[in-house]
Amino acid sequence: MIHDFIMHVICPFAGTVAFAVLFNVPKRFYLCCGCTGTAGWLMYHMVSGYGGSSATASFCGTLVVVLLSRILTVVMKCPITIFLVSGIIPLVPGAGIYYTVYYMVNNEFAEATRRGMESAKVAFAIVLAIVFVVSLPRKYFQSSYYQRKIRKG
Repeated sequence: MIHDFIMHVICPFAGTVAFAVLFNVPKRFYLCCGCTGTAGWLMYHMVSGYGGSSATASFCGTLVVVLLSRILTVVMKCPITIFLVSGIIPLVPGAGIYYTVYYMVNNEFAEATRRGMESAKVAFAIVLAIVFVVSLPRKYFQSSYYQRKIRKG
């Protein structure tokens, strides 16, 4: 129980904050960056736990990261890249790319192809989710848009 908590909450939070430090994000945004990365990882873990493929899980996790990044961008009045770049780090298929090259060096091309295609699917899912959410107009993420809509309705 405590092991799962550490693995799925504390580790992605710490990793995301570490990348925020690496990318010179201002200190006042560290908590928001960590929460963004953790929320994305928890969605990834939840979808993959219910039998979803890693590409599907990465797509859903990235949707959460980008949605939170868009909301925090408006609330904190800062660029989206502050939250998006550091928040997406737990979802990047680094191990898949590593093993693709590893199997290529060892002349196991069938396994290298399988790992490479899986990594490409995950990378494409991440890009697709980012494009999907970033293409939404900014007004949907501002509270004044909803307040005007309530007053008119």
